[in-house]
Amino acid sequence: MLHKVTIAGLAMDPASNAPILILNAVDADFSVPIWIGLLEAASIASVLQKVTFDRPMTHDLFKNFMESVNARIRRIEVCDIRDNTFYAKLYCISADGEFILDARPSDAIALALRMNADIYVDDVVVDNLKGKSGPYETVDNSDQGKKWENYLKNLSPDDFGKYKV
Repeated sequence: MLHKVTIAGLAMDPASNAPILILNAVDADFSVPIWIGLLEAASIASVLQKVTFDRPMTHDLFKNFMESVNARIRRIEVCDIRDNTFYAKLYCISADGEFILDARPSDAIALALRMNADIYVDDVVVDNLKGKSGPYETVDNSDQGKKWENYLKNLSPDDFGKYKV
C-alpha cells in the first residue's frame, strides 16, 4: 500500500552533520527520516523557502527539460530500503506514454516539489523502519557513547523541526 506524505522539514543529524529529510504520512501516524546529501537538502530547502536563482540549478534544469518535451511527473514513490539505502521511482507521462525512472529519494522529492507531483512512501519502507524499533545494543560504553545513547532515546519527532539547513 502507498501512503501519501508531506515534507515535515529538514533537520541536521548532530552526530554526522548530515541533513535529514522528514516525511510525514497524511493517512497514518508515522514519519520517515531519510538522510540525504547537503546539495540535495539545499535544493529541497530552496523550493520550500521559495528561493529562486538567476540560473537553473540541476533539479530546475531537469524540470525545464521535462516541460520542453511535454513530459510531467505524475507522482514519486519512495519504494524500498535495502542495506540502509532508500530507493525511489519517478512515475512520468509524455505524449509517447508512461514511463518510470529510478532515482534517489532526495532527487525525486526535489523534482516532485518543483513539478507539483504527489509524494508517496510504500509499506515496504514503513515495515522495514518499524522492524528497527525495539531494544538497541549500545556499542560504545564510554561516557560520550552513553551521552549519545541518552540523547537519541529521548529524541522526539518534534525535535526535528528545530534545526534548519
